[in-house]
Amino acid sequence: MKSNFSLRAAMLALASLVAVFQAAEAGPKDYEFQLVDNEIKQGDGAPVAVRLIDKRTGNPVTDAVVFATRMDMEPDGMEAMTSPVEAMPSNEPGVYRFRTNLVMAGGWRFSIAAKVQGEAETVESRLVLKVVQ
Repeated sequence: MKSNFSLRAAMLALASLVAVFQAAEAGPKDYEFQLVDNEIKQGDGAPVAVRLIDKRTGNPVTDAVVFATRMDMEPDGMEAMTSPVEAMPSNEPGVYRFRTNLVMAGGWRFSIAAKVQGEAETVESRLVLKVVQ
């Protein structure tokens, strides 16, 4: 009876160590920002929404702190053409919403950086979207 208990205890300890090791190996490459909509209507107050997922599980990441955003027209060769980005509330888990002024149709790049709770490194993405009239 003691040997079964000892074996179970050892297996539980090993499983715990594996879980800790896997968590320690996580990094920015394990997370991905995705545009909710790739095509957005031109105008002031244009909504931009991104989803942050944990690629290892496919689950949304709800506790990220977005600390840097930039919207520019780099895809159309006009990186100096920028627009301010304002964070908006979101009621969808793992979805981060913003508002910006998309003054012209064409290709726009949305750069975003966030800290995920428990991760030492920053998660960064550059997402390309199409703005239409």
